[in-house]
Amino acid sequence: MTECLICKYHLTIERLYCEACQTHFDGKFYFPRLARLTMAEQQLTESLIVHGGNLKEMAESLDISYPTLKKRLLELSNALHKQKQEDKHSIEEILIAMEKEEITAQEGIKLIREINGEL
Repeated sequence: MTECLICKYHLTIERLYCEACQTHFDGKFYFPRLARLTMAEQQLTESLIVHGGNLKEMAESLDISYPTLKKRLLELSNALHKQKQEDKHSIEEILIAMEKEEITAQEGIKLIREINGEL
């Protein structure tokens, strides 16, 4: 679940837990972009990878026409572009918070690296 069930806004993770050592991590954690895709978009992405980018095989496997597949891939691309823009906005907010000294540079860098999928 990556969206609020009430208002559909993106959820953030505030607590992680390791069952093996029972360690808790508290903070603000971001879902990676691919995890923020809808289930249908994730399945389409998975199919694209499994079929090695072969759209003809992919369309046959999904039992849809080639034009329908192209349309869905365009929608997937648009969803990822939208997420990148949202991430860019989040990074700008983090930089402003760093300038205002609302968060430390170390915290800001960690958040930015997490948004960019580097952590």
